[in-house]
Amino acid sequence: MMYEKFALIYDALMADAPYDRWMEFFLTMQKKFHPFARTVLDLACGTGEMSIRLAKAGFHVTGVDLSLDMLTVAQQKTSEAGVHIPFFQQNMSELDVPGTFDVIIIFCDSLNYLEEETEVVETLRRCYHVLNPGGLLLFDVHAPQYIETGFIGKTFAYNGDDIAYIWNCFPGAHPYSVEHELTFFVYDEEDDKYFRFDELHKERTFPVEQYQEWLTDSGFTIHTISGDFSGKPVTEQTERIFFTAQKR
Repeated sequence: MMYEKFALIYDALMADAPYDRWMEFFLTMQKKFHPFARTVLDLACGTGEMSIRLAKAGFHVTGVDLSLDMLTVAQQKTSEAGVHIPFFQQNMSELDVPGTFDVIIIFCDSLNYLEEETEVVETLRRCYHVLNPGGLLLFDVHAPQYIETGFIGKTFAYNGDDIAYIWNCFPGAHPYSVEHELTFFVYDEEDDKYFRFDELHKERTFPVEQYQEWLTDSGFTIHTISGDFSGKPVTEQTERIFFTAQKR
């Protein structure tokens, strides 16, 4: 899945995203389990919002994303922010970047965009390979029950001054998977009219026990599994599950 035109409006749609809370989670886990970490790989970095926050906090950051359009926006934002961040266009399951890292993050349910189990396993394996000894892997995924009750069969809509969308959610081809069909209407000031484009985004998640097995088999020690930025155990009401794992 490529974001294409979606990259141009991504930041506007994500204006209320909890970036500060992802940053808080990162800093809490980093200080607790790897206090001397300096190098960070932001995997599925999107338009670089977390990358820039981390760079401003003093970390040496590298960003990777599948979408060239996202990375173009990220590079522009990085220049405007006055920080240096190298970006690479890659599928996370084919991760192959120079150097090694103290921490890898995969936030905003980005791991859920991998449709096949083999892709998730390979991503975890490659993350392990490019982490320094004792390095941390921090990521979040949708809870299985949230895919089924929070998305499937739901329709969302937004009508702003410059952007409007209709978002329909349908069952995916696999258990705990969903297909997001999105139709956008975006105002173009130059032409003084709205243009339409459509996107199909697919997400898939797995039970907590499956992620635990894959992490352990890849060589990680799992420190924490928690729900919804709370630091508390996962429950039936959890929407987003957070993992903290460390390279053995």
